[in-house]
Amino acid sequence: MTADFPPGSESIRLTHSSRDGDLTVRGGVGGISVQLEELGTGARRIDDLAGDLLKAETEIGRVLDDLCLLDHQPPWSNAQHVVAVRESHTQLRAVRTGMQEIAASVRACIRDYSEAEHWAAEGRRVGINWSRDAVPSLEVMTKAGAVDRWTMESIIVGLGLRAPEMQEVIDKAPYARDLGMKLFAGNAVPRPISVRQEESLQVDLDTSPAGLLEQVRLIDARGPGCVEVIEVDNGGQKTFVVVLPGTQAAGKNAGRSNPFDEAGIAEGMLYDSEQINAAVLQALAAAGAEKGAPVVAVGYSQGGIHAMNFASDPRVGQEYDVKYVLTAGSPVAGISVDAQISTLHLEHQADWVPGADGAANPETRNRVTVSINTPLREVEGEGALGLGHGLTGYQESARLVTASSDPSLVQSTAALGGVLGAGGVATATRYSLTRAKAPTALVPRDARTQELHRGGR
Repeated sequence: MTADFPPGSESIRLTHSSRDGDLTVRGGVGGISVQLEELGTGARRIDDLAGDLLKAETEIGRVLDDLCLLDHQPPWSNAQHVVAVRESHTQLRAVRTGMQEIAASVRACIRDYSEAEHWAAEGRRVGINWSRDAVPSLEVMTKAGAVDRWTMESIIVGLGLRAPEMQEVIDKAPYARDLGMKLFAGNAVPRPISVRQEESLQVDLDTSPAGLLEQVRLIDARGPGCVEVIEVDNGGQKTFVVVLPGTQAAGKNAGRSNPFDEAGIAEGMLYDSEQINAAVLQALAAAGAEKGAPVVAVGYSQGGIHAMNFASDPRVGQEYDVKYVLTAGSPVAGISVDAQISTLHLEHQADWVPGADGAANPETRNRVTVSINTPLREVEGEGALGLGHGLTGYQESARLVTASSDPSLVQSTAALGGVLGAGGVATATRYSLTRAKAPTALVPRDARTQELHRGGR
């Protein structure tokens, strides 16, 4: 017997990336992976209920046999009491069969969507979608004045440098990474970082995503190499916010004292921010963060890489309870964090930087990625890496995130509010981080010879 489905439920459909104006949302409670997970749970529960019905069906069959034996009636008897039991058995079997068909349909739906997602991801990985995306991508690049995120991802894929695969190679052969860095980028090899407190002051903290990105702007303006630790009183619970700046370009002087220059990108992408993390741990302790205190990490561009590495560092987990990570314009697809840590990633479609890892962020319950397609505009002091990478644009997008009714964004921003509260007066302590000098052996021999000659004169 075929089960009777409610009208409109004959075909099960899932919602993929949801759109809210200029925002496209992946992951979170409304993401397809969570939908598939919930469908799988539902199918298992339906199977369990069908199993219970099968037990009841078997018991009714036994009762029918006993009744017929007691009354000396055949199972097909027209006796009223026998007919009632027999029809109950038939109807129960129909319900049980229908439930099993529903569970099978759900599992087939999960299988088909999972397979489609797999091949779609493979297509993105090897560039099959190029012809479809090329025209809109060209339009975006023309407006932004730089390569867009999709094109950068395609380039990285073509070079075989996708972050997930590169991380696997590094994990298996870290010595090859170290040797390559010493031979070709000696000054970029991570070195110990000293931490010095610069100032402590009261700030009026806006705990929304846009407000936290404003703290990135302020700490970047404070000077090269500065980070900020903000102590927030959330109903008697002290929570600490770590604010990390974006890349502070040094050009030919990269690899010297400022850990957030271009060499800092290499530390974040290739060395899991090991020295930055150690320095931030020192700053947190100096700011009064006790063991087990809740922590929120915020980072823009390079700072977002360090923020995610900080959240994934086992050393950090032993000292503090990282609750939330906010990144803007950061390539973080290759960094995994604990499922208990909520993350929100903002990526403008016209910004090539988030595509520098060659992969899309994982789509899980705790990780929400917002692809932004807001109009581009020039802002003084921004746009060196393209208009899509400007911090101002990300702040404006963060306000749209807060105002959105998308379920994944509502849940994510609520989680942030639960950790930090409504905001207000907080204590911000700022620290300057200084990278140790490179060993003399890293200076090219001809440069040392020239220096000696100049000294001889």
